[in-house]
Amino acid sequence: MTRRRILALGLWLTLVAVLATVVARASFTADMSVFLPADPTEEQRLLVDQLREGMVSRLILVGLSGGDAAARQQTSRHVAAALRGDARFAAVNNGEPVNLEADRRFLFDNRYALSPAVTPGHFTVEGLCAALGRTLDLLASPAGLLAKPLVTRDPTGEMMRLLDMLDRGEQPRRDGEVWVSADGGSALLLALTRAEGGDLDGQEAAMAAIREAFAAAPASAGLQLEMSGPGVFAVHSRDTIKRDVTRIATIGSLLIVGLLLLIYRSLPVLLLGLLPVLTGALAGIAAVSLGFGVVHGLTLGFGTTLIGEAVDYAIYLFVQTGHGQARDEAERRAFWPTIRLGLLTSTCGFLALLLSGFPGLAQLGLYSITGLLTAALVTRFILPALLPAGFALRDVTALGERLGQLAARARRLRALTLVLALGALAVIAARHDTLWNDELLALSPVPAADQALDQRLRDELGAPDVRYLIVIDAGTREAVLQAAEALAPTLDRLQADGVLGGWDSPAHYLPSQAAQRARLAALPARDELARRLQAATEDLPLRAERLTAFLDEVEAARKRPPVERDTLVGSSLALAVDAMLIDGDFGHRAMLPLRAPAGGASAHLIDADTVRAALATADLPAGAGTPRFLDTKRESDALYHSYLSEAIQLSLGGVAAIVVLLAVFLRSPLRVLRVVAPLAAAVLVVTAALALAGRQLILLHLVGMLLVVAVGSNYALFFDHATREGQRPAPRTLASLLFATLTTMAGFGLLAFAEVPVLQAIGVTVGPGALLALVFSAVLSRTGSARGAA
Repeated sequence: MTRRRILALGLWLTLVAVLATVVARASFTADMSVFLPADPTEEQRLLVDQLREGMVSRLILVGLSGGDAAARQQTSRHVAAALRGDARFAAVNNGEPVNLEADRRFLFDNRYALSPAVTPGHFTVEGLCAALGRTLDLLASPAGLLAKPLVTRDPTGEMMRLLDMLDRGEQPRRDGEVWVSADGGSALLLALTRAEGGDLDGQEAAMAAIREAFAAAPASAGLQLEMSGPGVFAVHSRDTIKRDVTRIATIGSLLIVGLLLLIYRSLPVLLLGLLPVLTGALAGIAAVSLGFGVVHGLTLGFGTTLIGEAVDYAIYLFVQTGHGQARDEAERRAFWPTIRLGLLTSTCGFLALLLSGFPGLAQLGLYSITGLLTAALVTRFILPALLPAGFALRDVTALGERLGQLAARARRLRALTLVLALGALAVIAARHDTLWNDELLALSPVPAADQALDQRLRDELGAPDVRYLIVIDAGTREAVLQAAEALAPTLDRLQADGVLGGWDSPAHYLPSQAAQRARLAALPARDELARRLQAATEDLPLRAERLTAFLDEVEAARKRPPVERDTLVGSSLALAVDAMLIDGDFGHRAMLPLRAPAGGASAHLIDADTVRAALATADLPAGAGTPRFLDTKRESDALYHSYLSEAIQLSLGGVAAIVVLLAVFLRSPLRVLRVVAPLAAAVLVVTAALALAGRQLILLHLVGMLLVVAVGSNYALFFDHATREGQRPAPRTLASLLFATLTTMAGFGLLAFAEVPVLQAIGVTVGPGALLALVFSAVLSRTGSARGAA
């Protein structure tokens, strides 16, 4: 081994060792906060917190269908019992009255501290008379059977008032004490995981526990288990992406390796050709880790596909130098300047992403630029020194000559290419309003059938969608509960006006200590209450002498301490409080879910401006932050729209930078036009084809277009250099361009068959785009004279 080869190998090994050390220490994450803007709005922060930690992200909706009703009910009870004893679940509900007795006992014992009706006026003679009158009216109604056992202990109806307040009429239909669908064909369960929605491993473990409980149920034979929810979607999406990437990477790698072996006919050369890819990938990860402190999984996945351009560099090098002939020495001398200019144009394109105000896009830009530069440097300075002595590839001159003849004939298609480009531009202009899909749902890998199942189960269970929230932050739990109580009149007014269909609050289940103390202080002493009760019942059929138990209950309540969070343990109220009252770095937060009106002109929608205007006039106590209205769908779509808009603007800036760069190096407007025209035509035709196929573009289509420009610029520059003197490209150059295009199509074209939209978007853009860039580069190149065989 020569000294030069030893030095090159040592340099490469040192570089890989350094990069591998950095990568080994890198932090990888799937935290959505990495994809927040560098300066996010408060609503955007709230959105990510809700997606990551919110109650809805932890809900799993379960349906049991098939078989007969008895089997479904028995299986529902078995599964629910098994999951209630599983530490992976915070709560499980299938309609069975498991905690009903404990809940009723808790509510009854603490009814005076919990009921908002308990005021000093409530226990005056007039107040008692009015309350007793309502109770007597209730006894005469069909609901009287429920109220009758409580009359002597709770004649003012506090317990019934609490039950009315907490029961929002959203319970599913019951059959045999378990929840069932409206048609009775499915048994329904609702499970709340302890793992946060962002903990996919925890969500997957919870799903496995549900499957195990179902499989162990004696009556589950013949039944079908259905699961849905954000965590279920996330786990399925991860599995789909992993399955897609594994399958496509395996097939694509086999195709590329097979193609390269056909070209190189040497396993050592094949392995050498992969060195730029490996080194570039390591450099990209290391750069992102050092620049951002954390590498997001999406950046790693998408960046790895973008680094595929590095394979082309080795192909160009090996085909150009692998014949041991000096006949095209001039062509070889111009090889690296052409590659260098192509690399600079690619860098300009990805620099648009690096300058983004969104760290997620900036990571992708840094990864791509660093990876491509490193791969090019390894190809330029390391690979030539590592090539085996007497390195030679099979002669591709004959293939190149045939390609040259095709290229010469292709120039007859210039008029057709111009028509295609203008037609594509017309299609894009006609559909510019609907060309881009700016909804975050467009990126979802969840099939339509699964989305329909989720909506059906959610409707049947009355599970919270929590699209609309009011969020209040404060320094203490007491302060945030007081703020939620102070907001109640405003929300009641909005509901009365039809703006809201309903609302909920943690203060319904756990009033502030101040409110509870005020209510308990409003309870008269026993002797005074007895006197007032005697006066209030003079003209009523209900005599005071029968209400001795009521006096005992009120006296006991006066001595009972206010309810604390720990007091709720063992009741279902604890779940409701924990879902809406959250502690974190932000302090203490109350989340009040809002329900949209079910009918009318604004069915299923809430007027955000009206709600915000009402919140602005609400009188909240000192120490609480301004209440904020959050429409999670609108904010998620707005966040994605911001990504998309900025990426489009920066990409246009990147295109302008490419044009300026070409003008500086080529020093000829006509040469710049010949390089840019095939790239523009390829992007226009692919975009128009997608539009005609009914596909709206998403962010990853844009990334794919940048990659088409990055790959296609090399093709256009090679044709421009070869024909600037009125000559045709050398046969080996044409062969290397064809091989590079085939590997690009093999690597990226397979992504078009992926199930995941973001992967599919790259595939349908880069695969045909790269081929069109090569064809258009040949069609629009200058007419040149034939050259001798290389």
